[in-house]
Amino acid sequence: MLPTEDLFVHVYVLVDDAIITGAVDIPARPGPAPACSDAELLAISLVRHLLGRRSEAGFLAEVARDWAQLFPRLPHQSEVNRRIRWLWAAFEQLRAALAAGLDVDDCQQVDTTALPVKHPSRVRGPDGWVGPNGLVARFGRDAAHAEWFYGFRLAVLTDLGTRLVRAWSIVPAAVSEREVGADLLQIGPPPRDLLADKGFTGRPFAAEQAARGTAVLTPPTKTQRAGLPSWLQKVIACWRNRVEVTFGRLSRAS
Repeated sequence: MLPTEDLFVHVYVLVDDAIITGAVDIPARPGPAPACSDAELLAISLVRHLLGRRSEAGFLAEVARDWAQLFPRLPHQSEVNRRIRWLWAAFEQLRAALAAGLDVDDCQQVDTTALPVKHPSRVRGPDGWVGPNGLVARFGRDAAHAEWFYGFRLAVLTDLGTRLVRAWSIVPAAVSEREVGADLLQIGPPPRDLLADKGFTGRPFAAEQAARGTAVLTPPTKTQRAGLPSWLQKVIACWRNRVEVTFGRLSRAS
Protein backbone atom coordinates (compact mmCIF):
# COMPACT_ATOMS: atom_id res chain seq x y z
CA MET A 1 0.00 0.00 0.00
CA LEU A 2 1.21 3.47 -0.89
CA PRO A 3 1.66 6.13 1.79
CA THR A 4 -1.73 7.77 2.34
CA GLU A 5 -0.81 11.09 0.74
CA ASP A 6 0.58 9.32 -2.35
CA LEU A 7 -2.57 7.16 -2.48
CA PHE A 8 -4.78 10.27 -2.51
CA VAL A 9 -2.72 11.78 -5.33
CA HIS A 10 -2.66 8.55 -7.36
CA VAL A 11 -6.42 7.96 -7.07
CA TYR A 12 -7.21 11.61 -7.84
CA VAL A 13 -5.10 11.50 -11.01
CA LEU A 14 -6.88 8.30 -12.14
CA VAL A 15 -10.29 9.84 -11.53
CA ASP A 16 -9.45 13.21 -13.10
CA ASP A 17 -7.93 11.58 -16.20
CA ALA A 18 -11.01 9.36 -16.57
CA ILE A 19 -13.29 12.42 -16.43
CA ILE A 20 -11.15 14.38 -18.92
CA THR A 21 -11.03 11.49 -21.44
CA GLY A 22 -14.76 10.82 -21.13
CA ALA A 23 -14.41 7.37 -19.58
CA VAL A 24 -16.41 8.78 -16.65
CA ASP A 25 -19.30 10.94 -17.81
CA ILE A 26 -20.69 13.27 -15.14
CA PRO A 27 -23.87 15.13 -16.24
CA ALA A 28 -23.79 18.90 -16.05
CA ARG A 29 -25.65 20.50 -13.15
CA PRO A 30 -27.18 23.99 -12.94
CA GLY A 31 -25.55 26.66 -10.86
CA PRO A 32 -21.92 27.60 -10.20
CA ALA A 33 -19.19 24.97 -10.03
CA PRO A 34 -18.65 23.69 -6.47
CA ALA A 35 -15.46 24.71 -4.68
CA CYS A 36 -14.61 21.04 -4.08
CA SER A 37 -14.70 19.27 -7.45
CA ASP A 38 -16.41 15.98 -8.26
CA ALA A 39 -13.00 14.42 -8.91
CA GLU A 40 -11.89 15.35 -5.39
CA LEU A 41 -14.99 13.85 -3.78
CA LEU A 42 -14.70 10.67 -5.85
CA ALA A 43 -11.04 10.34 -4.84
CA ILE A 44 -11.89 10.81 -1.15
CA SER A 45 -14.66 8.20 -1.31
CA LEU A 46 -12.49 5.67 -3.14
CA VAL A 47 -9.58 6.09 -0.74
CA ARG A 48 -11.96 5.66 2.20
CA HIS A 49 -12.99 2.25 0.85
CA LEU A 50 -9.41 1.28 0.02
CA LEU A 51 -8.37 2.06 3.60
CA GLY A 52 -11.39 0.25 5.04
CA ARG A 53 -12.79 3.27 6.90
CA ARG A 54 -16.43 2.41 7.59
CA SER A 55 -17.53 5.83 8.89
CA GLU A 56 -17.90 8.54 6.27
CA ALA A 57 -18.10 11.31 8.89
CA GLY A 58 -15.07 9.94 10.73
CA PHE A 59 -13.00 9.74 7.55
CA LEU A 60 -13.95 13.28 6.50
CA ALA A 61 -12.79 14.50 9.90
CA GLU A 62 -9.53 12.63 9.36
CA VAL A 63 -9.09 14.22 5.92
CA ALA A 64 -9.77 17.70 7.31
CA ARG A 65 -7.29 17.13 10.13
CA ASP A 66 -4.42 15.36 8.35
CA TRP A 67 -4.80 16.10 4.62
CA ALA A 68 -6.22 19.63 4.51
CA GLN A 69 -3.39 20.67 2.17
CA LEU A 70 -4.80 18.28 -0.46
CA PHE A 71 -8.47 19.24 0.00
CA PRO A 72 -8.57 22.83 1.29
CA ARG A 73 -12.29 23.35 0.49
CA LEU A 74 -13.85 20.21 1.90
CA PRO A 75 -17.66 20.54 2.16
CA HIS A 76 -19.77 19.63 5.18
CA GLN A 77 -20.49 15.93 5.64
CA SER A 78 -24.15 16.28 4.61
CA GLU A 79 -23.17 17.87 1.29
CA VAL A 80 -20.47 15.26 0.70
CA ASN A 81 -22.97 12.44 1.30
CA ARG A 82 -25.55 14.00 -1.03
CA ARG A 83 -23.06 14.57 -3.84
CA ILE A 84 -21.46 11.13 -3.50
CA ARG A 85 -24.87 9.49 -3.83
CA TRP A 86 -25.54 11.64 -6.91
CA LEU A 87 -22.21 10.45 -8.39
CA TRP A 88 -22.90 6.73 -7.85
CA ALA A 89 -22.80 5.95 -11.60
CA ALA A 90 -19.30 7.43 -11.86
CA PHE A 91 -17.93 4.70 -9.58
CA GLU A 92 -19.18 1.96 -11.92
CA GLN A 93 -17.89 3.78 -15.00
CA LEU A 94 -14.46 4.12 -13.39
CA ARG A 95 -14.44 0.44 -12.33
CA ALA A 96 -15.33 -0.68 -15.85
CA ALA A 97 -12.70 1.60 -17.43
CA LEU A 98 -9.92 0.37 -15.14
CA ALA A 99 -10.94 -3.29 -15.49
CA ALA A 100 -10.96 -3.00 -19.30
CA GLY A 101 -7.26 -2.16 -19.23
CA LEU A 102 -6.31 -5.40 -17.46
CA ASP A 103 -5.87 -8.83 -19.03
CA VAL A 104 -8.89 -11.12 -18.74
CA ASP A 105 -8.40 -14.46 -16.97
CA ASP A 106 -9.09 -17.55 -19.10
CA CYS A 107 -11.00 -18.99 -16.15
CA GLN A 108 -13.80 -17.00 -14.54
CA GLN A 109 -16.40 -17.64 -11.83
CA VAL A 110 -20.03 -16.61 -11.59
CA ASP A 111 -22.41 -16.82 -8.67
CA THR A 112 -25.29 -15.05 -6.96
CA THR A 113 -26.04 -14.20 -3.35
CA ALA A 114 -29.30 -13.32 -1.63
CA LEU A 115 -30.15 -9.71 -0.77
CA PRO A 116 -33.25 -10.05 1.43
CA VAL A 117 -35.19 -6.88 2.24
CA LYS A 118 -37.98 -8.27 4.43
CA HIS A 119 -38.70 -11.52 6.25
CA PRO A 120 -40.98 -13.69 4.07
CA SER A 121 -43.50 -14.07 6.92
CA ARG A 122 -44.12 -10.30 6.85
CA VAL A 123 -45.03 -10.14 3.15
CA ARG A 124 -48.78 -10.08 2.62
CA GLY A 125 -49.93 -10.23 -0.97
CA PRO A 126 -48.41 -7.94 -3.62
CA ASP A 127 -45.84 -6.01 -1.62
CA GLY A 128 -44.28 -3.84 -4.29
CA TRP A 129 -41.03 -3.14 -2.41
CA VAL A 130 -39.10 -1.11 -4.98
CA GLY A 131 -35.31 -1.15 -5.10
CA PRO A 132 -32.69 0.61 -7.27
CA ASN A 133 -33.64 1.55 -10.84
CA GLY A 134 -37.25 0.52 -10.27
CA LEU A 135 -36.50 -3.14 -9.49
CA VAL A 136 -39.33 -4.81 -7.56
CA ALA A 137 -38.54 -7.36 -4.86
CA ARG A 138 -39.70 -10.95 -5.37
CA PHE A 139 -39.51 -14.34 -3.66
CA GLY A 140 -36.54 -16.59 -4.46
CA ARG A 141 -34.73 -19.66 -3.20
CA ASP A 142 -31.42 -19.28 -1.38
CA ALA A 143 -29.73 -22.60 -2.16
CA ALA A 144 -26.75 -21.89 0.10
CA HIS A 145 -28.99 -21.77 3.19
CA ALA A 146 -31.82 -23.97 1.84
CA GLU A 147 -34.49 -21.34 2.49
CA TRP A 148 -36.81 -18.92 0.72
CA PHE A 149 -36.23 -15.18 0.94
CA TYR A 150 -37.89 -11.99 -0.28
CA GLY A 151 -35.75 -9.42 -2.05
CA PHE A 152 -33.12 -9.42 -4.75
CA ARG A 153 -30.07 -11.32 -5.99
CA LEU A 154 -26.58 -9.90 -6.46
CA ALA A 155 -24.89 -11.64 -9.39
CA VAL A 156 -21.14 -11.24 -9.90
CA LEU A 157 -18.75 -12.42 -12.63
CA THR A 158 -15.07 -12.32 -11.62
CA ASP A 159 -11.72 -13.59 -12.80
CA LEU A 160 -10.86 -16.75 -10.89
CA GLY A 161 -7.24 -15.90 -10.08
CA THR A 162 -7.38 -12.20 -9.22
CA ARG A 163 -11.11 -12.11 -8.28
CA LEU A 164 -11.35 -8.91 -10.32
CA VAL A 165 -15.03 -8.04 -10.88
CA ARG A 166 -15.79 -8.10 -14.60
CA ALA A 167 -19.56 -7.63 -14.42
CA TRP A 168 -22.31 -7.51 -11.82
CA SER A 169 -26.04 -7.06 -11.60
CA ILE A 170 -28.87 -6.80 -9.06
CA VAL A 171 -32.06 -8.59 -10.10
CA PRO A 172 -35.32 -9.64 -8.40
CA ALA A 173 -34.93 -12.85 -6.41
CA ALA A 174 -37.28 -14.75 -8.74
CA VAL A 175 -34.95 -14.33 -11.74
CA SER A 176 -33.14 -17.52 -12.75
CA GLU A 177 -29.43 -17.62 -11.92
CA ARG A 178 -28.69 -19.05 -15.36
CA GLU A 179 -30.55 -16.16 -17.02
CA VAL A 180 -28.64 -13.42 -15.21
CA GLY A 181 -25.38 -15.36 -15.60
CA ALA A 182 -25.85 -15.53 -19.36
CA ASP A 183 -26.39 -11.76 -19.45
CA LEU A 184 -23.20 -11.08 -17.48
CA LEU A 185 -21.19 -13.32 -19.79
CA GLN A 186 -22.16 -11.14 -22.76
CA ILE A 187 -19.84 -8.47 -21.34
CA GLY A 188 -16.30 -8.97 -22.58
CA PRO A 189 -14.71 -11.97 -24.32
CA PRO A 190 -16.00 -15.43 -23.36
CA PRO A 191 -13.73 -17.27 -20.90
CA ARG A 192 -12.29 -20.69 -21.66
CA ASP A 193 -13.67 -22.14 -18.41
CA LEU A 194 -16.50 -20.93 -16.17
CA LEU A 195 -16.72 -22.10 -12.56
CA ALA A 196 -20.32 -21.98 -11.34
CA ASP A 197 -22.56 -23.25 -8.55
CA LYS A 198 -25.33 -25.87 -8.71
CA GLY A 199 -27.86 -23.18 -9.63
CA PHE A 200 -26.19 -22.91 -13.04
CA THR A 201 -26.47 -26.63 -13.81
CA GLY A 202 -28.50 -27.24 -16.96
CA ARG A 203 -27.95 -28.53 -20.47
CA PRO A 204 -29.35 -25.46 -22.30
CA PHE A 205 -27.08 -23.10 -20.33
CA ALA A 206 -24.03 -25.35 -20.85
CA ALA A 207 -24.79 -25.70 -24.56
CA GLU A 208 -25.25 -21.94 -24.97
CA GLN A 209 -21.87 -21.27 -23.37
CA ALA A 210 -20.17 -24.12 -25.26
CA ALA A 211 -21.26 -22.46 -28.50
CA ARG A 212 -19.28 -19.41 -27.37
CA GLY A 213 -16.24 -21.56 -26.55
CA THR A 214 -16.78 -21.73 -22.78
CA ALA A 215 -16.81 -24.94 -20.73
CA VAL A 216 -19.16 -24.67 -17.72
CA LEU A 217 -17.82 -26.40 -14.61
CA THR A 218 -20.44 -27.08 -11.92
CA PRO A 219 -20.22 -29.17 -8.70
CA PRO A 220 -20.92 -32.88 -9.17
CA THR A 221 -24.22 -34.33 -7.99
CA LYS A 222 -24.39 -36.73 -5.03
CA THR A 223 -24.41 -39.66 -7.44
CA GLN A 224 -21.39 -38.32 -9.31
CA ARG A 225 -19.48 -37.60 -6.09
CA ALA A 226 -19.81 -41.21 -5.02
CA GLY A 227 -17.65 -42.25 -7.94
CA LEU A 228 -14.99 -39.56 -7.52
CA PRO A 229 -11.74 -40.12 -5.60
CA SER A 230 -11.44 -38.17 -2.35
CA TRP A 231 -8.52 -36.06 -3.61
CA LEU A 232 -10.61 -34.83 -6.57
CA GLN A 233 -13.53 -33.98 -4.29
CA LYS A 234 -11.16 -31.85 -2.17
CA VAL A 235 -9.90 -30.03 -5.27
CA ILE A 236 -13.47 -29.27 -6.39
CA ALA A 237 -14.40 -28.02 -2.90
CA CYS A 238 -11.28 -25.83 -2.80
CA TRP A 239 -12.11 -24.15 -6.10
CA ARG A 240 -15.76 -23.69 -5.13
CA ASN A 241 -14.64 -22.01 -1.91
CA ARG A 242 -12.95 -19.29 -3.96
CA VAL A 243 -16.37 -18.06 -5.08
CA GLU A 244 -17.63 -17.81 -1.49
CA VAL A 245 -14.43 -16.01 -0.43
CA THR A 246 -14.97 -13.50 -3.24
CA PHE A 247 -18.50 -12.72 -2.02
CA GLY A 248 -17.22 -12.51 1.56
CA ARG A 249 -14.61 -9.91 0.61
CA LEU A 250 -17.12 -7.90 -1.39
CA SER A 251 -19.56 -7.95 1.54
CA ARG A 252 -16.92 -6.75 4.01
CA ALA A 253 -15.81 -4.02 1.59
CA SER A 254 -19.36 -2.69 1.34
